[in-house]
Amino acid sequence: MESNGRRAVVVIPTYNEAGNIERLLEGIRAAVDVEILVVDDSSPDGTADIVERFAQRCGADITVLRRPVKSGLGTAYRAGFAEVLREGDRICVQMDADLSHDPIYLPALISAVELGADASLGSRYVPGGRIENWPRLRLFLSRWGNRYAAGMLGLAVNDATSGFRAYSPHLLRRIDVGSVRAEGYGFQIEMTHRAVRSGARIVEVPITFVDRVVGESKLSHHIINEAFGLVNRLWFTDRLLGRLRFGRRR
Repeated sequence: MESNGRRAVVVIPTYNEAGNIERLLEGIRAAVDVEILVVDDSSPDGTADIVERFAQRCGADITVLRRPVKSGLGTAYRAGFAEVLREGDRICVQMDADLSHDPIYLPALISAVELGADASLGSRYVPGGRIENWPRLRLFLSRWGNRYAAGMLGLAVNDATSGFRAYSPHLLRRIDVGSVRAEGYGFQIEMTHRAVRSGARIVEVPITFVDRVVGESKLSHHIINEAFGLVNRLWFTDRLLGRLRFGRRR
Protein backbone atom coordinates (compact mmCIF):
# COMPACT_ATOMS: atom_id res chain seq x y z
CA MET A 1 0.00 0.00 0.00
CA GLU A 2 1.72 3.16 -1.22
CA SER A 3 1.11 6.68 0.08
CA ASN A 4 -0.45 8.78 -2.68
CA GLY A 5 -0.82 12.19 -1.10
CA ARG A 6 -4.42 11.70 0.00
CA ARG A 7 -5.20 13.01 3.45
CA ALA A 8 -6.95 9.92 4.82
CA VAL A 9 -7.42 6.19 4.43
CA VAL A 10 -10.72 4.46 5.22
CA VAL A 11 -10.12 1.01 6.72
CA ILE A 12 -13.00 -1.44 6.31
CA PRO A 13 -12.92 -4.96 7.80
CA THR A 14 -15.05 -7.42 5.82
CA TYR A 15 -16.39 -10.92 6.19
CA ASN A 16 -19.19 -12.03 3.86
CA GLU A 17 -20.25 -8.53 2.78
CA ALA A 18 -20.79 -9.27 -0.91
CA GLY A 19 -24.29 -7.83 -0.76
CA ASN A 20 -23.14 -4.48 0.66
CA ILE A 21 -19.59 -3.73 -0.37
CA GLU A 22 -20.05 -2.18 -3.82
CA ARG A 23 -22.74 0.19 -2.59
CA LEU A 24 -20.49 1.22 0.30
CA LEU A 25 -17.49 1.84 -1.96
CA GLU A 26 -19.62 3.94 -4.31
CA GLY A 27 -20.90 5.96 -1.35
CA ILE A 28 -17.41 6.62 -0.01
CA ARG A 29 -16.11 7.73 -3.40
CA ALA A 30 -19.06 10.08 -3.81
CA ALA A 31 -18.56 11.61 -0.35
CA VAL A 32 -14.84 12.23 -0.10
CA ASP A 33 -11.51 11.76 -1.90
CA VAL A 34 -9.72 9.13 0.16
CA GLU A 35 -7.88 5.88 -0.24
CA ILE A 36 -9.75 2.76 0.84
CA LEU A 37 -8.20 -0.30 2.47
CA VAL A 38 -10.46 -3.36 2.73
CA VAL A 39 -9.23 -5.96 5.23
CA ASP A 40 -10.93 -9.21 4.23
CA ASP A 41 -10.85 -12.39 6.30
CA SER A 42 -11.14 -14.81 3.34
CA SER A 43 -14.87 -14.25 2.94
CA PRO A 44 -16.44 -17.38 1.41
CA ASP A 45 -18.87 -15.19 -0.55
CA GLY A 46 -16.04 -13.59 -2.56
CA THR A 47 -16.15 -10.11 -1.00
CA ALA A 48 -12.45 -9.51 -1.72
CA ASP A 49 -12.82 -10.44 -5.38
CA ILE A 50 -15.77 -8.06 -5.74
CA VAL A 51 -13.70 -5.22 -4.25
CA GLU A 52 -10.77 -5.86 -6.59
CA ARG A 53 -13.03 -5.99 -9.66
CA PHE A 54 -14.70 -2.75 -8.55
CA ALA A 55 -11.32 -1.03 -8.12
CA GLN A 56 -10.16 -2.19 -11.53
CA ARG A 57 -13.40 -1.21 -13.25
CA CYS A 58 -13.59 2.25 -11.65
CA GLY A 59 -9.90 3.06 -11.48
CA ALA A 60 -10.36 3.66 -7.76
CA ASP A 61 -7.56 3.81 -5.19
CA ILE A 62 -8.71 0.74 -3.31
CA THR A 63 -6.46 -1.96 -1.82
CA VAL A 64 -7.47 -5.34 -0.43
CA LEU A 65 -5.53 -6.86 2.43
CA ARG A 66 -6.40 -10.54 2.34
CA ARG A 67 -6.07 -12.50 5.58
CA PRO A 68 -6.06 -16.32 5.57
CA VAL A 69 -8.78 -16.91 8.20
CA LYS A 70 -11.53 -15.09 10.07
CA SER A 71 -9.63 -13.52 12.97
CA GLY A 72 -11.90 -10.87 14.46
CA LEU A 73 -12.64 -7.18 14.19
CA GLY A 74 -9.86 -5.96 16.48
CA THR A 75 -7.14 -7.86 14.65
CA ALA A 76 -8.49 -6.60 11.32
CA TYR A 77 -8.23 -2.97 12.45
CA ARG A 78 -4.78 -3.50 13.94
CA ALA A 79 -3.57 -5.00 10.65
CA GLY A 80 -5.19 -2.22 8.63
CA PHE A 81 -3.87 0.61 10.79
CA ALA A 82 -0.37 -0.89 10.75
CA GLU A 83 -0.48 -1.01 6.96
CA VAL A 84 -1.46 2.67 6.77
CA LEU A 85 1.04 3.86 9.38
CA ARG A 86 3.90 2.13 7.58
CA GLU A 87 3.36 4.48 4.65
CA GLY A 88 3.42 7.78 6.55
CA ASP A 89 1.20 10.17 8.46
CA ARG A 90 -2.37 9.93 7.23
CA ILE A 91 -5.65 10.01 9.10
CA CYS A 92 -7.09 6.54 9.67
CA VAL A 93 -10.85 6.19 9.45
CA GLN A 94 -12.65 3.04 10.52
CA MET A 95 -16.15 2.07 9.46
CA ASP A 96 -18.32 -1.02 9.11
CA ALA A 97 -19.10 -2.63 5.78
CA ASP A 98 -22.78 -3.32 6.52
CA LEU A 99 -24.10 0.14 5.46
CA SER A 100 -24.90 1.11 9.05
CA HIS A 101 -22.32 3.91 8.73
CA ASP A 102 -23.31 6.47 6.12
CA PRO A 103 -20.35 7.82 4.12
CA ILE A 104 -21.90 11.32 4.12
CA TYR A 105 -20.38 11.79 7.60
CA LEU A 106 -16.82 11.09 6.42
CA PRO A 107 -15.96 14.73 5.56
CA ALA A 108 -16.98 15.87 9.06
CA LEU A 109 -15.04 13.10 10.81
CA ILE A 110 -11.90 13.75 8.77
CA SER A 111 -12.15 17.54 9.04
CA ALA A 112 -12.43 17.34 12.83
CA VAL A 113 -9.03 15.63 12.99
CA GLU A 114 -7.52 17.99 10.43
CA LEU A 115 -8.68 20.91 12.59
CA GLY A 116 -6.86 19.62 15.67
CA ALA A 117 -8.77 16.74 17.24
CA ASP A 118 -6.78 13.59 17.96
CA ALA A 119 -9.87 11.49 17.31
CA SER A 120 -13.42 12.06 16.09
CA LEU A 121 -16.24 9.65 16.91
CA GLY A 122 -19.42 9.20 14.91
CA SER A 123 -21.79 9.39 17.86
CA ARG A 124 -25.33 8.10 18.14
CA TYR A 125 -25.83 9.52 21.63
CA VAL A 126 -25.18 13.24 21.27
CA PRO A 127 -27.75 15.84 20.17
CA GLY A 128 -28.46 15.22 16.49
CA GLY A 129 -27.41 11.58 16.65
CA ARG A 130 -29.89 8.70 16.44
CA ILE A 131 -30.42 5.02 15.65
CA GLU A 132 -32.89 3.59 13.15
CA ASN A 133 -34.43 0.10 13.07
CA TRP A 134 -32.90 -1.33 16.23
CA PRO A 135 -35.00 -3.57 18.50
CA ARG A 136 -35.56 -2.18 21.98
CA LEU A 137 -33.34 -4.76 23.70
CA ARG A 138 -30.33 -3.98 21.53
CA LEU A 139 -30.87 -0.25 21.97
CA PHE A 140 -31.05 -0.73 25.74
CA LEU A 141 -27.85 -2.81 25.79
CA SER A 142 -25.99 -0.25 23.69
CA ARG A 143 -27.13 2.82 25.66
CA TRP A 144 -26.48 1.33 29.08
CA GLY A 145 -23.30 -0.37 27.95
CA ASN A 146 -21.95 3.03 26.93
CA ARG A 147 -23.07 4.64 30.17
CA TYR A 148 -21.54 1.83 32.20
CA ALA A 149 -18.20 2.09 30.37
CA ALA A 150 -18.11 5.88 30.61
CA GLY A 151 -19.07 5.89 34.28
CA MET A 152 -16.67 3.13 35.34
CA LEU A 153 -13.71 4.42 33.34
CA GLY A 154 -14.32 8.18 33.48
CA LEU A 155 -14.29 8.50 29.70
CA ALA A 156 -16.47 11.63 29.30
CA VAL A 157 -17.52 10.19 25.94
CA ASN A 158 -21.14 9.50 24.98
CA ASP A 159 -20.52 6.73 22.44
CA ALA A 160 -17.44 4.76 23.42
CA THR A 161 -18.59 1.74 21.37
CA SER A 162 -19.01 3.61 18.09
CA GLY A 163 -17.27 1.81 15.24
CA PHE A 164 -17.33 4.86 12.97
CA ARG A 165 -14.39 7.10 13.85
CA ALA A 166 -11.22 8.82 12.66
CA TYR A 167 -7.80 8.90 14.31
CA SER A 168 -4.74 11.05 13.80
CA PRO A 169 -1.67 8.93 13.00
CA HIS A 170 0.14 10.51 15.95
CA LEU A 171 -2.53 9.27 18.38
CA LEU A 172 -2.43 5.73 16.99
CA ARG A 173 1.32 5.64 17.55
CA ARG A 174 1.06 7.24 20.99
CA ILE A 175 -1.43 4.68 22.30
CA ASP A 176 0.45 1.79 20.64
CA VAL A 177 -2.55 0.50 18.70
CA GLY A 178 -0.72 -2.71 17.85
CA SER A 179 -0.85 -3.80 21.50
CA VAL A 180 -4.66 -3.44 21.82
CA ARG A 181 -6.07 -6.91 22.32
CA ALA A 182 -9.84 -6.58 22.61
CA GLU A 183 -12.29 -7.50 19.86
CA GLY A 184 -15.79 -6.32 18.89
CA TYR A 185 -17.27 -3.59 21.09
CA GLY A 186 -14.36 -4.17 23.44
CA PHE A 187 -11.92 -2.96 20.80
CA GLN A 188 -13.75 0.36 20.51
CA ILE A 189 -13.86 0.76 24.30
CA GLU A 190 -10.19 -0.07 24.77
CA MET A 191 -9.19 2.36 22.02
CA THR A 192 -11.31 5.09 23.62
CA HIS A 193 -9.86 4.34 27.06
CA ARG A 194 -6.28 4.55 25.78
CA ALA A 195 -7.02 7.76 23.91
CA VAL A 196 -8.55 9.41 26.99
CA ARG A 197 -5.70 8.27 29.24
CA SER A 198 -3.17 9.67 26.78
CA GLY A 199 -4.77 13.11 27.02
CA ALA A 200 -6.25 13.01 23.53
CA ARG A 201 -8.70 15.64 22.35
CA ILE A 202 -11.81 13.73 21.26
CA VAL A 203 -14.68 15.24 19.27
CA GLU A 204 -18.07 13.56 18.81
CA VAL A 205 -19.86 14.08 15.50
CA PRO A 206 -23.59 13.26 15.49
CA ILE A 207 -24.59 10.53 13.06
CA THR A 208 -27.67 8.53 12.17
CA PHE A 209 -26.93 4.83 12.58
CA VAL A 210 -29.02 2.43 10.49
CA ASP A 211 -29.19 -1.28 11.29
CA ARG A 212 -27.98 -3.59 8.53
CA VAL A 213 -30.50 -4.76 5.92
CA VAL A 214 -28.39 -7.25 3.95
CA GLY A 215 -26.36 -10.02 5.62
CA GLU A 216 -26.13 -11.20 9.20
CA SER A 217 -25.15 -9.21 12.27
CA LYS A 218 -21.74 -10.08 13.77
CA LEU A 219 -22.98 -9.24 17.29
CA SER A 220 -22.93 -12.17 19.70
CA HIS A 221 -23.23 -12.90 23.43
CA HIS A 222 -19.47 -13.52 23.44
CA ILE A 223 -18.78 -10.00 22.13
CA ILE A 224 -21.10 -8.44 24.73
CA ASN A 225 -19.57 -10.45 27.57
CA GLU A 226 -16.06 -9.60 26.40
CA ALA A 227 -16.84 -5.88 26.43
CA PHE A 228 -18.36 -6.07 29.92
CA GLY A 229 -15.36 -8.01 31.26
CA LEU A 230 -12.95 -5.60 29.58
CA VAL A 231 -14.51 -2.57 31.31
CA ASN A 232 -14.12 -4.27 34.68
CA ARG A 233 -10.49 -5.18 33.98
CA LEU A 234 -9.65 -1.66 32.81
CA TRP A 235 -11.34 -0.23 35.91
CA PHE A 236 -9.26 -2.49 38.15
CA THR A 237 -6.04 -1.61 36.29
CA ASP A 238 -6.77 2.11 36.56
CA ARG A 239 -7.33 1.79 40.32
CA LEU A 240 -4.22 -0.32 40.78
CA LEU A 241 -2.02 2.07 38.82
CA GLY A 242 -3.53 4.99 40.72
CA ARG A 243 -2.62 3.40 44.04
CA LEU A 244 0.91 2.66 42.85
CA ARG A 245 1.42 6.27 41.74
CA PHE A 246 0.01 7.55 45.02
CA GLY A 247 2.36 5.25 46.94
CA ARG A 248 5.38 6.55 45.03
CA ARG A 249 4.45 10.17 45.82
CA ARG A 250 4.17 9.56 49.56
